Amino acid sequence: MPKSMYNHLADEWKKHDTSFMSPQKLRLIQWRQEDNFTRVERPVRIDRARSLGYKAKQGYIVVRAHVRRGGLRKPKIKGGRKPSQKGISKITMGKSTQRIAEERTAKRFPNMEVLNSYWVGADGKYHYYEVILVDPVHPVIMSDPKINWISSSSNTKRVLRGKTSAGQRGRGLHKKGKGTEKIRPSLRANKNRGK
Repeated sequence: MPKSMYNHLADEWKKHDTSFMSPQKLRLIQWRQEDNFTRVERPVRIDRARSLGYKAKQGYIVVRAHVRRGGLRKPKIKGGRKPSQKGISKITMGKSTQRIAEERTAKRFPNMEVLNSYWVGADGKYHYYEVILVDPVHPVIMSDPKINWISSSSNTKRVLRGKTSAGQRGRGLHKKGKGTEKIRPSLRANKNRGK
């Protein structure tokens, strides 16, 4: 069976060209000079956007956001204590940079709901994500049976409750079976289960 255009685009992004003066490098140089939240006319990765629910119709917008990258190493402390209590290395984030980008974008566009997001690049300073936003009260969205679920009151501020794909991954909900006994329905609910 022949590959579709979207399959070919996905293959290109798996091994995209990052050499000097390549289109991706030039894009990153331009993105770094722009504002943090930049509304884009069309997605850079149309295959990924379509697979996550994007449609080129009214009520949908795409915003490119960046989040700082790097480790969470803390500066060396001056006071004396046991080396194991210094708290400099092996500190992991509670949220991924993708979740942070989604949440910040949702706060910037308060009338929209975050549908999903995907990675589009990284340079020495930032991770770049494109966030798909949907207007839940737009007539086109409310009349579309495939997306009008986002208009219900139970889906307000869904990104802040970890309901997007990146949020579910951070909550451990992309795994099932052994090792995931305590993550459903949530870590906090499981902690209070025995009480």
